[in-house]
Parts: sequence; C-alpha cells; structure tokens
Amino acid sequence: MNQNLFASFNVPMILGIPLITLIIMFPTMLITPPNKLLSNRLSSLQQLLIQLLLKQMMMVHSIKGRTWSLLLLALITFITLTNILGLTPYAFTPTTQLSMNMGMAIPLWMATVLMGLRFKTKESLAHFLPQGTPAPLIPMLIIIETISLFIQPIALAVRLTANITAGHLLMHLLGDTALTLSSIYLSSSVITVIVIILLVTLELGVALIQAYVFTLLVSLYLHNNS
Repeated sequence: MNQNLFASFNVPMILGIPLITLIIMFPTMLITPPNKLLSNRLSSLQQLLIQLLLKQMMMVHSIKGRTWSLLLLALITFITLTNILGLTPYAFTPTTQLSMNMGMAIPLWMATVLMGLRFKTKESLAHFLPQGTPAPLIPMLIIIETISLFIQPIALAVRLTANITAGHLLMHLLGDTALTLSSIYLSSSVITVIVIILLVTLELGVALIQAYVFTLLVSLYLHNNS
C-alpha cells in the first residue's frame, strides 16, 4: 500500500532517469500499420473508426480546417491509448500530468488563434467587442473576452487532468478498502471488488469520452478561426 495517495501519479524512474518518454511512446506500438494487400479484422476496425471520426469532426470545417484532419486524428488516438494505458495494472497514466496536457493544449489553441488572426482577422477581432455594446461597457467587455480567450487552453488541460485523476484516485481508494476488508469481512470485500470492476468499466468509458471531448474542443476552436 502506498503511503502517499498521489504516489501512483509520480513519473517512474530507473537509475534517476525518467521513463515518461518511453511511456508516451508505448501506446503508438499498439496500432497496427495499414496494409492494403493483407487486412484483418483489427485493421478493418481501425479504418472504420477512422472514417467515423473524420466524418464526425470534419464535416463542419472549411477547406482550411480539413487540413487538420490528420493532426486531430493522431491527437484523439494518442489520448485514447494513453488513457487506456493507465487502466492496466502497474501502469502510469501520462495524462494525469497537468504539464503534459498543457503542452498539448497550448500549442493547438495558439495555432487555431493565429490561424484565425491570419485568415479571418476582422471576424476574430470582432469577438472581443460584439456589435451594439454600450460605450461604458466596452473596456470591461474587452478585458472579459480577452481573459476568456486565454483561459481556453487552461480549461482544456485541467478538464482532462481532473477527470482522469479523479477516476484513478477513486479506484485507488476502493482498492485499499477492499484489501483492508478482505481480512475482516469477506462479504464486504466481495461487494467492494464488484464495485471496483464496475468502476473500471466506467473509467474505460471516461477515457474514451475525455479523449473525444479534448479533440472536439480543439476542433471547435479550429472551426471558429478557419
């Protein structure tokens, strides 16, 4: 049992060398490379999911926005596999690190904003001051809209970090409870184990949903600026 509740979120290290890079690269090894000459059920399922995701995210975008299709597809695949990696025993979830999520959110958000300032300058600047705003409220409204713009990447990263971390903490607490009850009340321990199994199933859905939400919000920012 870990003495620190948050010890499972520390980056694993061997001989003082952090393994975060190898852990981040590991999920990409789970994807089978496309093979046009020899296909199987797994590759066919991957192609079907790719087509559904691209259709869902790209149908509202302009031609400039659709150039991001490969990036958005790689993003949702990476976050999904990384979240699922954390559900395996003795594994580490990189998406519980706020620094990593900020590293994904800020460049993507900044790219969409710069794209909007380049191709839709008037429309992008018009969001800071809606038409018909009373003159006394203009300075305050510009400040509020500017703050809300810069909060977007922070909210994007914090949302992913909080949801993944909360689920892992809950599983950690229930696991310790089941271990303690196993030596006291066996029936209560069995019930707790069943709850943990149901919670793991729920966390699997959360891992998929949070990856989709993160990518969908980036796609929404892109749609507003392309």
